[in-house]
Amino acid sequence: MNKIRILSSEVSMKIAAGEVVERPASVVKELVENSLDAGSTEIKVELIEGGKRLIRVTDNGYGMTKEDALICFERHSTSKISGEDDLNHISTLGFRGEALPSISAVSRMVLKTSAGEENPGFCIDREGEKVISAEEIAFPQGTSVEVRNLFFNLPARRKFLRSENAELSLITSYLTTAALAHFDVRFSLVHGKREIFNYSVVPGIKERIFQIFGRSVLERLLDIDFKDGDLHLWGYASCPPTGRRDRKHQYFFVNDRPVKDKILIAALNQAYKPFLEKDYSPEAFLFLELPLSDVDVNVHPAKTEVRFKDTNQIFRLINRSIEFAVLKEMGIKDVYPEEPREKKTFKVEEIGEPQIFKAPWEERGSGSNRNLETVDSVVFAQKAEKSEIPHVLGQYMNMYIVAVDAEGILVIDQHNAHERILFEKYLELDREKKWPVKLALMPMVFDLSPSQEIDYEKSKDLLEQMGFRVEPMGGRSYALKEYPEIFQEKEAEEILLSLLDEAGKEKIEEKKEKMLALLACKTAIKAHEPMAYEKMSFLVQELFKTKNPGICPHGRPIVVRLGKSDIERSLGRR
Repeated sequence: MNKIRILSSEVSMKIAAGEVVERPASVVKELVENSLDAGSTEIKVELIEGGKRLIRVTDNGYGMTKEDALICFERHSTSKISGEDDLNHISTLGFRGEALPSISAVSRMVLKTSAGEENPGFCIDREGEKVISAEEIAFPQGTSVEVRNLFFNLPARRKFLRSENAELSLITSYLTTAALAHFDVRFSLVHGKREIFNYSVVPGIKERIFQIFGRSVLERLLDIDFKDGDLHLWGYASCPPTGRRDRKHQYFFVNDRPVKDKILIAALNQAYKPFLEKDYSPEAFLFLELPLSDVDVNVHPAKTEVRFKDTNQIFRLINRSIEFAVLKEMGIKDVYPEEPREKKTFKVEEIGEPQIFKAPWEERGSGSNRNLETVDSVVFAQKAEKSEIPHVLGQYMNMYIVAVDAEGILVIDQHNAHERILFEKYLELDREKKWPVKLALMPMVFDLSPSQEIDYEKSKDLLEQMGFRVEPMGGRSYALKEYPEIFQEKEAEEILLSLLDEAGKEKIEEKKEKMLALLACKTAIKAHEPMAYEKMSFLVQELFKTKNPGICPHGRPIVVRLGKSDIERSLGRR
């Protein structure tokens, strides 16, 4: 019997669907991109049960004739490329011609379309691979695609979909990105009977940012506009020293295509390192324009990643653009002379020798270590020699505490260790319902994006139990009136927004311990933060009082031990 066989068209289509259709959000993405490529100026998305029961995308684009509608469900059918050479100059958002046939293979789909003018409308009703009906109808110019019961014929795939709110959050996030990329298009989203948003056409990205994120975000951005030959980077990014504790608000668009590219993200964050406070990342809404032949968009099935012809050139462009904009904001002109600047080379003696350990008798740095109490280092050192608590030697790379005990040498991750200590402290506070809260002197007013509003509604009760009391102020504005007293007023709002951003991820939904672990992570001492010897000793002492000093709340190891036998074996003594 032959081991190799040709799959049936029904099975192969379902496999192809898996490449394009992962969940409701990917269906919305494919349909909205088709609408944008069709020249639409109005796109409406309607959902039921987070898109699992119904997705309907309606636009006022070019529409299709009866003949085009009948052929659009054939695999590899497309109106966007005609030959191999077109793959090197792709300007459309989609082009592979597999979206409609792949979506229809795993759903019940109704397509209504009209090319307008003298062309009548046409409707095709399908269930999987089966055509139920195809007939002419009265329909205005444009297209409506209705997708019901996604994965009805793939129960295993449907079982792995997330909750209604989680799927809705993913769709809202995608549409937010699409609306930023196309501010000349009206976008609206309706979930059940609730309108999530309705963004009218605006003249520029500045107005769109205001529509989505509110005045507070817009006011902390500066204008970016820099050209280098055929390259043009423009948009808005953080005005130092402001920033965020996460990278949630970093949006990149390459020739109007939303992308998530490691090169762009790395270049942005490196460029801002000299200008932002420690542990803060920039916000960015950046548009990169370059020749179509200099970027390959066909490197990922979802077309969210790209490959640049010259990555170094792109990296330099972002660095120069940010530096130019920031220095200009500071009133410094003539940032870039016509002649390129020399690259400075450093000699070893200029850099200095690395400091491996910071022992008690050496110079001690203070750092900004929240929630760490100090102890008398001399007294503690004497007691530590007689107890099971490891004796601290010093700090390595401002990240690890090096200590010794009877068993050998220990390397302790300071962030993970502090996470474990705080997590158990927060668990105890939660069990005893003793979260100490602080009343804001003046309510802190902030704006939430549509996706953040969804996450807030989902996690409101949990946040209140943890000490965050938020009240709506009308529109998308909210006021933080109470917060846990362990925070300073400035960081309370930032921590709340970070928790909201994480609340959209299914892994912590309805799980208080996961939220407390996240809270511990946000408040723990960070890596690369220098610590005084007394604080390192106290941290180690508190760590070994916890129930599980070996593992942080997220499951990462805290301590690595190098035993005496390991040392002797490595040095050839046994």
